Amino acid sequence: MKRKAISLAIAATLFAGPLLAAEPKAGGDIVVTYQNDVATLDPAIGYDWQNWSMIKSLFDGLMDYKPGTTELEKDLAEDYDISEDGTVYTFTLKKGVKFHNGREMKAADVKYSLERTVNPKTQSPGAGFFNSIAGFDAMAEGKAETLSGIEVLDDYTVKITLSAPNATFLHVMAINFASVVPREEAEKWGADFGKHPVGTGAFTLADWQLGQKLVFKKNPDYYKAGIPRLDGITFEVGQEPMVALLRLEKGEVDIAGDGVPPAKFLQFRKDPKYKDLLVVGDQLHTGYLTLKTTLPPFDNLKVRQAVNMAISKDRIVRIINGRATPANQPLPPAMPGYAEDYQGYAYDVEDAKKLLAEAGFADGFDTELFVMNTDPQPRIAQSIQQDLAKVGIRAQIKSLAQANVIAAGSEPNQAPMVWSGGMGWIADFPDPSNFYGPILGCAGAVDGGWNWALYCNKALDAKAAQADAMADPAQEAERIALWKEVFLEAMADAPWVPIFNEQRFTVRSARMAGDDALYVDPVHVPVNYDYISVK
Repeated sequence: MKRKAISLAIAATLFAGPLLAAEPKAGGDIVVTYQNDVATLDPAIGYDWQNWSMIKSLFDGLMDYKPGTTELEKDLAEDYDISEDGTVYTFTLKKGVKFHNGREMKAADVKYSLERTVNPKTQSPGAGFFNSIAGFDAMAEGKAETLSGIEVLDDYTVKITLSAPNATFLHVMAINFASVVPREEAEKWGADFGKHPVGTGAFTLADWQLGQKLVFKKNPDYYKAGIPRLDGITFEVGQEPMVALLRLEKGEVDIAGDGVPPAKFLQFRKDPKYKDLLVVGDQLHTGYLTLKTTLPPFDNLKVRQAVNMAISKDRIVRIINGRATPANQPLPPAMPGYAEDYQGYAYDVEDAKKLLAEAGFADGFDTELFVMNTDPQPRIAQSIQQDLAKVGIRAQIKSLAQANVIAAGSEPNQAPMVWSGGMGWIADFPDPSNFYGPILGCAGAVDGGWNWALYCNKALDAKAAQADAMADPAQEAERIALWKEVFLEAMADAPWVPIFNEQRFTVRSARMAGDDALYVDPVHVPVNYDYISVK
């Protein structure tokens, strides 16, 4: 997502209080805090760790995952059928599902929603996920206003035809970008739909005071019995993480969304009274530094290779109290296709200097490094800055709110380097293809996209498409081997400096209930608000 991506600061979220033996109950309200305001709640636009799970609680798609797992299940789809050649998916919808405005959701809404995401006017960073649907290219190029591959057969049946078999298509139908929205509301609000979201989800947006708070209330008409378990959630924004933590310890806050400040992490982890409350989860995550391949001097391969060799990843891991392991490639170790025998670019200051000299920059150069402004991200950026200075690269740090870093990342003449911390990639779905298309593929190298290196290798795109087309389970081993090649070839071009793969640590209070996995949910990152509860 991930994705939807996640902050190192929230990797250790504290819920203070004594452990009580009590059963989860229905009802209750909780308070969640964040330092930065939420950029949008439009499922076609929102793509950061802060709004990802919020959007998932306001909207539904045809598919989803069993809570706390990566196991696919049907959501708005009552059933589905796949043709023998793997190119036609026919979905039958659940009847009686209502949008928050009271209207019943129909098949025409599914078609409209997918086309709205793909429409270039929407500027969705997730449009590329749907490139396997027939008619995608024509619509993405502005030559068509609809997707020829989507047909409404009746009010409760929609047929989606792919241009080629795609092994990940059901996963794509489970991501936020495939959420179903009502046309009348999306067109009524236009670009402001993200501030006035209407979906079919477990919660509704009751109030949004910009810069202050968002209030979610339980959807009384939600089609899943007993869900959500909470009556409401108040997301308070503008809260400095340390202040939020102090308020949490006083019982004024239930979830400090930006987490325990890193300087406090070891203290809390070693404190016996929190030992039984600590929830640890592995995640499909990579934190990385992007190098804008279209912007001099990063359009020079030797410069990008030199930057890879100049940064001490071990030192950065120490900054975050060892909550991660150094990375040498885009894929995390738990992801199929990870190359265990790949060594990557070794940390070597002298060799980095030699490469810069060969590239014509013996005296180094000046540049900028963009970073999210929540601790520990600026401190990590300072470590990178210090390492680069040793080889003559003078990087000025631009510490901004998350939304501003994301906006600058896709601009061709801005953000020559972006440290992804707080936005580091977590898989939208558990397949290596998700670590390529949106963040390394040509489809993501667009305005509003997540490929901040603007890296576009059409030969690799073709190889990635070949891997995605291997929908037959008997081809899975061959498919994963092909993905391995894709990522190693991308690393040869060095559009990134992979920095680390992190774990997630959540500490929940006695007041909060629900399975541990809901607090480190791999899909509803960071928390599955639909299923958590109070005791």
